[in-house]
Amino acid sequence: MTEKAEPRTRKISPFSLAMILVTVVSSVIALFLGFTYESQDPTSALPYMLIGFIGLAISAYMLLQAQRKPSRAAFEMPQVITTILCQKCGFKNIRDFERGDYIFKETEPCPKCNDKMMIASIYREDKEKEK
Repeated sequence: MTEKAEPRTRKISPFSLAMILVTVVSSVIALFLGFTYESQDPTSALPYMLIGFIGLAISAYMLLQAQRKPSRAAFEMPQVITTILCQKCGFKNIRDFERGDYIFKETEPCPKCNDKMMIASIYREDKEKEK
């Protein structure tokens, strides 16, 4: 039995790819302007170079984040319990919730006295988180 390996990357949307491409192009232009102005006026070249390097860093980060598969939060459904009670003899039955259960619904007959049993409560059982 071979398991199919799930790809670690996902497809990038065209809009995200366009935004990354625009950021890279504008960063390269800013770096080019910074390097050309460096010989003429070093004080005006510094902002261009800074914008270029920051833009390249942002575009690389955006590309890595766009390719990374989003983590899925594990959500566990809570266990819902139905308590069924016999009004006549007090017999109590606890079972898992079933679709269509509601409070005061008459259910199966009591195993002790054969009288109709009624749903007394429906509640969620919380699991305590370990620290």
